Amino acid sequence: MTSLAAAEVIAFAPSTDLDRSRRFFGEVLGLEIVDVTPFACVVRNGGTMIRVTAMEKLVPQPFTVLGWAVADIAGTVAELASRGVEFVRYEGIDQGDNGVWTTPGGDMVAWFTDPDGNVLSLTEFVR
Repeated sequence: MTSLAAAEVIAFAPSTDLDRSRRFFGEVLGLEIVDVTPFACVVRNGGTMIRVTAMEKLVPQPFTVLGWAVADIAGTVAELASRGVEFVRYEGIDQGDNGVWTTPGGDMVAWFTDPDGNVLSLTEFVR
C-alpha cells in the first residue's frame, strides 16, 4: 500500500477571476507563480503547491480555507497591511488593534480574505 505520509500536499482555493487571483497571490502575498492556464493559477509556497482553480461562481465558506504558520505575526500583518490587505474582525473575539487574536493557549491568529472572499489566516504558534 502506498503511504500518503510521504506525498507532497497540494492545496486548492477557488476563484472566479484567475487574473485577479494571480495578482493577489503573486504580487500582494509574494508567492511564486508557477503556471497560469484557463483552468488554474498555480502558485508555490515553499514546498507546497496551491492550485487556485477557476470556478464560474462560488460561495465563500465562513471558515479558513488556507493558512500560513508564521514566526512573527505582528510583522507579517504589518507587511501585508502595507500592501493593501485588510484583516477581518469577528464579533465576540477580542482582537488587537492589528486584528490579531490571542487564543487561550497563547497562539496568535489573524484572518484576511482573498479577492473572492475566501478566508485565509496567519498563525503564530507558541512553542
